[in-house]
Amino acid sequence: MEEVHKTRTIPDRWVAVESTYASICHADLRYFAGLRRPEALAKKLPMALLHEGIGIVKETRSEKFSVGDRVVVVPNIPGQILHPEIDQKPDVPVNYSKGNAFLGSGYDGLAQSRLVHPEECLVKIPDEIPNEIAVLAELSSVSHHALSHVEDKLKQADTRVALFGDGPVGYFTAVMLKYLYGVDAERFVVFGAADDKLAHFDFARTENVLTYDFDHSQEKFDVLIECTGGKFSESALNQAINSADSLADIIFMGVTEELVPIDTRDILEKGITAHGSSRSSTVDFEAVVAGMEKPEYRAALSKILPEQIVEIATGDDFRAVMEKFVENPGWNKTVMHFHW
Repeated sequence: MEEVHKTRTIPDRWVAVESTYASICHADLRYFAGLRRPEALAKKLPMALLHEGIGIVKETRSEKFSVGDRVVVVPNIPGQILHPEIDQKPDVPVNYSKGNAFLGSGYDGLAQSRLVHPEECLVKIPDEIPNEIAVLAELSSVSHHALSHVEDKLKQADTRVALFGDGPVGYFTAVMLKYLYGVDAERFVVFGAADDKLAHFDFARTENVLTYDFDHSQEKFDVLIECTGGKFSESALNQAINSADSLADIIFMGVTEELVPIDTRDILEKGITAHGSSRSSTVDFEAVVAGMEKPEYRAALSKILPEQIVEIATGDDFRAVMEKFVENPGWNKTVMHFHW
């Protein structure tokens, strides 16, 4: 990791944002530690990492934003903005558009003193939302986009929901189910493998997958969400298929570098619908920021904050916190405060 200087221009309707707070995603870890396939690393590096963060407007060529505005940065820049010459399919969400770019994934991310970003990919932060909560908007927005696939079903009072994964992605999604969709513990179970992590999900029923009898349980679910990823995706997805009721919906959120075998026979016999869900767009961020105005939602999100926010002033500071994250990602989010 090294510090470099770049000169950027600010196009019309774009904004220069000073990054102030950011958190680390496991995707950042995979690039920093070289855990992706060599061909992927060769294609995307070098680049500035980080895509979860907020900042302050320093210069603007947008009528929507003024100098001094606090903003959440939407890391997904649609192909419609970067490559207007590309024909896009109608009615496709912009996070699946052709030619898009994503911060910290082959496109310079938030680990910069100035980020030049389009106005369409920024959301103002209301005064009552503190910085340390606002910085959690990106991962929350990914959960919002995933749940949007089954929004109508979740609003039905008799829909039963199971979530697999007791890590940060699972927690953000579970908190959203509880506080933004009103899914209470009577019809909501979180499955995980670590009792200490499951203890954080005190608004839902919890079950440990190591002791739960999936083959003989009578409880079946209408919506099942896989939030594990990596080597645990195979077991979580097949446990979800096993626990699914007829015509259930399963949402795939976990990322894995390897192919995952799943029980297609049960998928066919139960008429299960599978939804792949990746990233999010500005509409998801707007919904999350609006939700963060609820004190009970902010209180639940605050449980995943670290005991101490790390101060970052140099590249060496940043390298040190990344190395510590590689050694022990932990359950709580790692949050950084930049001093450029």
